[in-house]
Order: sequence, then C-alpha cells, then structure tokens
Amino acid sequence: MGKDVIIACDFSSAVDVYAFLDKFTGRKPFVKIGMELFYAEGPQIVRDIKARGHKIFLDLKLHDIPNTVKKSMAVLSRLDVDMTNLHAAGTISMMEGALEGLTRPDGTRPLLIAVTQLTSTDQERMENDLLIKEPIDKVVMHYASNAAKAGLDGVVCSPLEAGKVHDTCGAKFLTVTPGVRFADGDIGDQKRVMTPAEAKKIGSDYIVVGRPITAAEDPVAAYERCVAEFCD
Repeated sequence: MGKDVIIACDFSSAVDVYAFLDKFTGRKPFVKIGMELFYAEGPQIVRDIKARGHKIFLDLKLHDIPNTVKKSMAVLSRLDVDMTNLHAAGTISMMEGALEGLTRPDGTRPLLIAVTQLTSTDQERMENDLLIKEPIDKVVMHYASNAAKAGLDGVVCSPLEAGKVHDTCGAKFLTVTPGVRFADGDIGDQKRVMTPAEAKKIGSDYIVVGRPITAAEDPVAAYERCVAEFCD
C-alpha cells in the first residue's frame, strides 16, 4: 500500500468544488468530502466527483447509538466511496456496528477509520472542555486500540501520533493524518501539526491537506509539492 495525499475539499457548493477540481487536468487527486459540502449538496456530489475519477474519503464522523450508525453506514456503503469514518469515542460496540453496516452483501466495503482526538484539540482543551485528565497521547492510543479491537482499518490522528499508533496497533493499521502544513505556511486553527516530509518520516499512511492546497495561488503546484514531499 502506497502513501497518498488527500485534498480536503472544504467548499460550500458544487460550483466551488468543481471550479477547484477542474484545475487538475492531469493526475486526479484523492479528495475528502466533509460535512459542509455533503450537507450543502447531498449524496449526489459524492457520485458526481467519483464519476470524475477521484478516490473519495467521506468525512462525516458519525457518532450515535450503535444501531443508528450501523444503518447509516449501510446507506453510505452504496455511494462507492473509498474511505469513511466515525468517532472512536462512540465505543467499540458502535464501531463494530458501523463495520457491519458498511460491509456490502458481497463482502466488499470502503476503508473505515476512527477519529481519535481532533487536531484542533490540545491537552488543555481536552481537560477543561471534555474533563479527560489523562495525557492526550495515552487517550489517542487507547482510542486507536479500541478501533483495532473493533476491526477497523485505522484511525485519524495527528501526525505527531502516527508512529506510536503503528507501534501500538501494528504497521498495517492505517494512520490518516490532518494537521499537515508546509514549513513556510500558516498553521491556521490546528494545534498539532507537521510538514508533509515530517509526516512521511514518522510513518503517516495518508495526509489530509486543505488550505495549503485549496487556498494556494497555484493549487496544482501546491498539491504536487505535497506529493513530492510525502510520497516520492
């Protein structure tokens, strides 16, 4: 399995996302469709972007009772995405239900990964807002272990934690890491960040990159720079 760069297409409309994707006349990047775009345009946006030849990470971060998540994942499995996710905080039972719902009658399914702690969360916020007093590194590893026990393929985590997740859950357990910025770029509202080259060195399997590409003067060049730093 090779490493890959996933572009976070955090746009509010089909018009905006197509204007962006039309710039990529050569290589078709792996793209992330999140809540903003999905809620604005509905499932059809997934079908249309897939028809353009892109792999899709559908980033909806489901978190509900196990039966609701199971049924919701069964619906999402029909969209032919390549990866989707949920919150590990929803318990092992919820993750097991999600995996069951996502698996199609023929046994195929998208990759299923769990969010451990959002990259906008740091130790102080976790303790004060969530009343979780354990070190954030320990919490992330515990959530990752729960995801592995539930049979998931990997986790979303900070690139700072990717190497330890592999140590804890095995080399084949995927790490999908947002919070990636160029060394000469703005970190925005992220708290735990790395450059693409650093993420590669520490063992991330996929990096999710948004504004450093989507807000760049030349998005295609910024994407190719990410690929060069992370994949090559």
